[in-house]
Amino acid sequence: MRLSELLAGMEYKLLQGSLETEVTALVYDSRKVEKGCAFVCLKGAKFDGHVFAAQAVSEGAATLLVEDEAAVADLMKNAGAQSGATAEAQGSEAPTVIRVENTREALAYAAKNWFGNPASKLKVIGLTGTKGKTTTTHMIKKILEEAGNKVGMIGTLGAFIGEEKFKTANTTPESYELQRLFAKMLEEGCTYAVMEVSSQALKLGRTAGIEFAYGAFLNITPDHISPDEHKDFQEYLDCKKLLFRQTGPVIANKDDPRWQEATELAKDRVVTVSQKGEADYMASEVQNLWEGSYLGVTFRLSGKMDAQVSIPMPGTFNVENALIAIAITAEMGIPKETILAGLKKVYVKGRTQLMTCMAGHGTMLIDYAHNAVSAENLLSMLKSYNPERLICLFGGGGNRAKARRFDMGEASGKYADLTVLTMDNPRDEEVEEINKTIIEGLAVHGGKYITIIDREEAIHYLIDNARPGDIIALLGKGHEEYQEIKGQKYYFSEEKIIEAYCREKFGQALD
Repeated sequence: MRLSELLAGMEYKLLQGSLETEVTALVYDSRKVEKGCAFVCLKGAKFDGHVFAAQAVSEGAATLLVEDEAAVADLMKNAGAQSGATAEAQGSEAPTVIRVENTREALAYAAKNWFGNPASKLKVIGLTGTKGKTTTTHMIKKILEEAGNKVGMIGTLGAFIGEEKFKTANTTPESYELQRLFAKMLEEGCTYAVMEVSSQALKLGRTAGIEFAYGAFLNITPDHISPDEHKDFQEYLDCKKLLFRQTGPVIANKDDPRWQEATELAKDRVVTVSQKGEADYMASEVQNLWEGSYLGVTFRLSGKMDAQVSIPMPGTFNVENALIAIAITAEMGIPKETILAGLKKVYVKGRTQLMTCMAGHGTMLIDYAHNAVSAENLLSMLKSYNPERLICLFGGGGNRAKARRFDMGEASGKYADLTVLTMDNPRDEEVEEINKTIIEGLAVHGGKYITIIDREEAIHYLIDNARPGDIIALLGKGHEEYQEIKGQKYYFSEEKIIEAYCREKFGQALD
């Protein structure tokens, strides 16, 4: 690809070389430099790619994209010196140097061009908010699949193309990986992509150049405020707003007090949802629903669509997520019957994930809750279903704050009829020492407990002793598929362990 094609759509200044330079690869990691590549000097909180610019040139980079003025001066000076005997000896020209205002944003546009702007051939849906993004993206994906589409999804749990999973480093990957995923989705026949868009990704320009078909604002509460993320809440909010400068219609949760400020940059119409007042899509008469292994909520939908909605995910907070998913897919023209059918089939790995193989023997779920707030929210919500027994299994993470262990113990002691203490990720600590602090927390409310250190053995115990009226919550591991012990990670999947033991014990086919 010619450099001029790679730079299409961005503002830049040619400091040295030619726009006709041929580019063989687009690279921002100095360890992946190859002959003829364009190397983008990214600035991060801990690393500055400009430091590796000279090394990249020596290893064959034909083009440099830079933003730092001082680094540009040094590069020009060094490039001039190399343009004589050194460059001649290497059989190469001095590098082409391009100066841009922001190399992260430049990488986003360059990656879009490198992969042929794949997002423009997909209908991309972007969601931002503090809570609920993962669940809502799963809901939208399931509805679109119910309508007969192949769907790509990107978020906290990784990237998915249909049912195939790809690991990602961030909730919203770096722009190059993001565009590569879009290209892969197209190649695999996807027509839609639904993704979580983090505030950090918006701040760093990872989604620059993408035109989202729809955008959604879920909610916002103080989070991700630190020297390496956002300096204060206002910056956090301001970054989330940026999404709506590059979307079509926006779906907004009207129950969040900042929804209007959050969507003030929207260039298209704003469609609202609410559980509390007038909106385009409204939920009322919310009720818990527990039938056999089906643990969820049901509610009345009104406004632009009238229906009785059921979702197999417990907690009234999931109504907000469902409303966003309904509004987006309805505005796209997906039929009501398809939306309702899709929602009935949705589940999120490790997030109040119901284990249907326990049907008739108790209700068991897996959740990632691993701190006091998430544990208390989950257990108090499960208690509202009035089970005969609420049983909670969890352990504490090693090399982490001891206060977290105590607080989780206190939460479990407050709500659970029985707590089973076991192993989580002990890391460099002894499980018995970790559990001592949890037991101190349990004692605040006189919580009854037993200890079974081996987590697989503890799960087997719970299945062996489950009753039909029980709700059993396994906390802490969620979607994780490992245990970290003494510096080693060992494969461990609660989902697979439960399914295998149910098959052995009950002799039934799994759903």
